[in-house]
Amino acid sequence: MTIYIVGQIKIRDRAEYDLYQSKFMDVFSKFNGTLLSADFDPESLAGDWDKDRIVLMSFPSRDEAMAWAQSDDYAEIVPHRIAGADATVLLAKGFDEAE
Repeated sequence: MTIYIVGQIKIRDRAEYDLYQSKFMDVFSKFNGTLLSADFDPESLAGDWDKDRIVLMSFPSRDEAMAWAQSDDYAEIVPHRIAGADATVLLAKGFDEAE
């Protein structure tokens, strides 16, 4: 089952977030995920949205998503994201075609 990770980000320290962002793809590319969107200008169709950026990723399974999220490589860069931005990160299950 496809798993999606959605990050909603409000940047507080641009330099710290840029450090995170500069290393993100090197880490992400080691895993079996797909970066679907990383948008600094998303459009809200309904409701208030006070963030600066949205990131959307997909993984073939929860195990693969968690392998990325809990990896030592990601753990090395995530302190820059934490120092640079407030983030809400959601994991959502996709529809399985067999269901």
